[in-house]
Amino acid sequence: MYLSKLFIPITKDLPTDAKIKSHQLMLRTGMIKQSSAGIYSWLPLGFKVMKKIEQIVREEQNFIGAQEMLMPTIQSSEIWKESGRYDDYGEEMLRIKDRQGREMLYGPTNEELITDVFRSSIKSYKSLPQLLYHIQWKFRDEIRPRFGVMRCKEFYMKDAYSFDLTDEEAKKSYNKMFYSYLKTFHRLGLKAIPMAADTGPIGGDLSHEFVILAETGESHIYADKKIFELDLKHYQLNDTSLQKMREDFTGIYAVTDEKYEKKEFDKNVKKENQMITKGIEVGHIFYFSDKYSKPMNCLIDDKDGKKTSVKMGSYGIGVSRLVGATIEANYNNNVMVWPKSISPFDVTILPSISKNNKENLEKAEKIYKELKKQNIDVLLDDVDENMSNKFKKHDLIGIPYQIIIGSKSEGDSFEFKELNSKSEILSLDKIKSKLKT
Repeated sequence: MYLSKLFIPITKDLPTDAKIKSHQLMLRTGMIKQSSAGIYSWLPLGFKVMKKIEQIVREEQNFIGAQEMLMPTIQSSEIWKESGRYDDYGEEMLRIKDRQGREMLYGPTNEELITDVFRSSIKSYKSLPQLLYHIQWKFRDEIRPRFGVMRCKEFYMKDAYSFDLTDEEAKKSYNKMFYSYLKTFHRLGLKAIPMAADTGPIGGDLSHEFVILAETGESHIYADKKIFELDLKHYQLNDTSLQKMREDFTGIYAVTDEKYEKKEFDKNVKKENQMITKGIEVGHIFYFSDKYSKPMNCLIDDKDGKKTSVKMGSYGIGVSRLVGATIEANYNNNVMVWPKSISPFDVTILPSISKNNKENLEKAEKIYKELKKQNIDVLLDDVDENMSNKFKKHDLIGIPYQIIIGSKSEGDSFEFKELNSKSEILSLDKIKSKLKT
């Protein structure tokens, strides 16, 4: 992509209504534009990052055997009345009527709808277990939306649902999702800590939230640093290994302020291992048994031919929220620092250009074509402006690598720089090698 062709409305001024760094940077770099309170348009740069996160989430869901589908954003009120949540959910639910006067709603979550889908299709235990997921927009009418995409009204979310015959089998599905979430956040370059959590309006008696470390987070975290010593490579995708994994992770002290007790913290964690910091919730998993299947008459035939309520779990990851959360976890000196896996581009080429000398631009275009042949995603800054402004702009955007075409470039060697590091002179072959690792 040539910068001159990219729709990227960068602004110099700091947005006055943006209070946290991710909101400020996403507005300044033209990743998003506010449409109304808590609702945003995702512009090309921001949308590209979000789609990369979505793909990693998808790959890790597929890896554990979950199947992707797609449910609508608009739901009938009838299924919510069946579950008993229509009147209980509160004013966060956006309620509407169609032209026939039927009560509808913009889905804040999908437990009722997926239960309705399942009960119309699956009747026997022989079809279990089932893991279904979709990635779709949600809407919750937050009374005070704030922090940009971190707490907004409309958001993009992966939610998955498990269906099993027994509590024992259902907890195996829960462990698969636990594993999938840890792998997902690891691939996103984030340190995520699983913590026992309240189930909230979703319900149930088993729940964990996944919190990433960030000084601007709303949650206070009290944890044993030993949790970062655990390595997912030691666990396999089988029931025995996954049960051990969950026991290992949950056996190490880690709580948010809701469950924090100083005596317990001091008792369970050595002083030198105590970590007190802040974090951002980026995922939440729940097991709620027959909370929805029972009132909605979602029954299957068990091995003895008896009707029984299917056992269910629900698993959410905030895909759009993760864009802001990643910025909060990684920004440095007021600029974004993207992990390689989700950076909007792999590398940017910065040629020194003047009206009377296009030689550097021609060199840059040759490198651009060569890297594109290697399936390396490149942004070429072909705009005629001084190099100081270019550096400020691209440092702000946070693409991890820069190739600088200027006075230090000689023959087939060019100035190569990793963000927040010193530059070095490398051959094009070595640059390619670094970009592919």
